Amino acid sequence: MTFHVPAVDIAPYVSEGTAAERAAVARAIDEACRTVGFIQITGHGIPASVQAGLAAAMDEFFAQPLPAKKAYSTPPGINRGYAPPKSESLSLSLGVESASRMNDFFEAFNVGATAADYPDSPVELDPVHYAANVWPSADAPGFEPRVSAYFAEARRVARTMTEIFADALDLPAGFFDAFTGHSLDVLRMNNYALPPGTVDLDGELTGMGEHTDYGIVTVLWADQVRGLQVLAADGSWNDVSPADDALLINLGDLTARWTNERWMSTLHRVKPPIVDGTIERRRSAAYFHDGDFDALISTLPSCISDARPDRYPEPVTVGDHIAAKLAGSRAGVANPHATREAARVAAARP
Repeated sequence: MTFHVPAVDIAPYVSEGTAAERAAVARAIDEACRTVGFIQITGHGIPASVQAGLAAAMDEFFAQPLPAKKAYSTPPGINRGYAPPKSESLSLSLGVESASRMNDFFEAFNVGATAADYPDSPVELDPVHYAANVWPSADAPGFEPRVSAYFAEARRVARTMTEIFADALDLPAGFFDAFTGHSLDVLRMNNYALPPGTVDLDGELTGMGEHTDYGIVTVLWADQVRGLQVLAADGSWNDVSPADDALLINLGDLTARWTNERWMSTLHRVKPPIVDGTIERRRSAAYFHDGDFDALISTLPSCISDARPDRYPEPVTVGDHIAAKLAGSRAGVANPHATREAARVAAARP
């Protein structure tokens, strides 16, 4: 069976479509979430100039010498700033050991929602979860304004997706608002175009290890370059790249828990191709919409039945779930709470 990522035009939710048009979008999203877990979306409304600005900002920063970039690193528990090559292992977020514990060769820069972004929060916001951003203004002066412009647009798209999710799951309008008033949102910008000699190109090269995303929904901008691979239901890994003018959408673990795996958090990895002895240039930027750190995630009653008993009888807070995942990927502590996802990795075909 040919693997296919469905394409859905979400314009009716962006530009006041009719009730019938919106219902058709919600049905298409439900089908995609039940069968694949990855979606190509068009009609998202992010201007091409803003996307181009994001790409330019990434190029401006990642072109800096490694010592200059490392000046913007943060401790593993702070999900902000620069992460150099081989400082992470995404497979450990599932508790899956790889040949080298911290072997993912991508470099990244993270920015996220801060406590100052939620001045009306009804709860005190932890300065670790809602840390201030580290901006490389001295070395890359165009970085902050361009990234901030894209962050705002991606945030809008993520919230549009949760609006669609509520309709697709027959939930009350605004259902997810109660869980995202001070959402742990992070934009992670990734670069695989590393200088020669940065990584060993022999053997099984890991750009970004197999993993699921952690939260509710991910909005992914990426170059149209091979590298991203998605695990299909038949256990095969399949190449995926965005179509023209499209963003990629995938579900996170919390949505899988909410829906009792009616909608799956899809396993994916990155293995950029090697061309003429060098890694082909590839960039991506993932906006993670993860929910409030104190929000308690329990399985939706409508997704539990005699035929489909509750796979997640113990509720979990967003903060505890994210902390266990980050302890694996950034601090090298294998996550013991992702046994279902780890089993899917083990069953995958080479």
